Amino acid sequence: MIAIVDYGMGNLRSVQKAFETVGAQVKITNTVSEIYNADKIVLPGVGAMGPAYQKLQELALTGPLRKVVADGKPFLGICLGMQLLFDKSTEGGYSEGLRILKGSVDRFTNLKVPHMGWNQINVQPSGQKMFEGVSSGADVYFCHSYYVKPENTSIASGTTNYGIDFTSAVVMNNVWGVQFHPEKSQKVGLQILKNFAQL
Repeated sequence: MIAIVDYGMGNLRSVQKAFETVGAQVKITNTVSEIYNADKIVLPGVGAMGPAYQKLQELALTGPLRKVVADGKPFLGICLGMQLLFDKSTEGGYSEGLRILKGSVDRFTNLKVPHMGWNQINVQPSGQKMFEGVSSGADVYFCHSYYVKPENTSIASGTTNYGIDFTSAVVMNNVWGVQFHPEKSQKVGLQILKNFAQL
């Protein structure tokens, strides 16, 4: 069972449908016991990091999410959900993150934002499992104005060029994160979700 965390800031139904398309059992929930009992956790998200982190705090989910990661459960952050994994964001001046991964989230400068539409994912060495069955250079769907800057660049499992080369996917042990929307990325996105479901 995969728990999709509902904190009021994600296109949960489309993520749920995409996982069901690849044969995964999923449940949308914000109940701590159901998150603890799930085999894998997905944190989707659309919007700004500050309000998102505040909602997680209001639902008393920040501790449980850190705990399931520490316990070694496969964890996938999608778009804002990936940004939330990091220490902090410059969005709104300063926003705190879950501090699961070291690094910051910064705004694209001197570039049109949001970075929206199809762009290439360049698979990196740490992305072997995440991108199994996906060719480097495949197109995925983005919609974001901020991007992650991991302290340890070796966790970058995918990079994308938008004026600069930025980290568009990460893998560290049981934690996966993607800046793009796999649920909107057709066959490529479904393959990535299938790879996560089969972990």
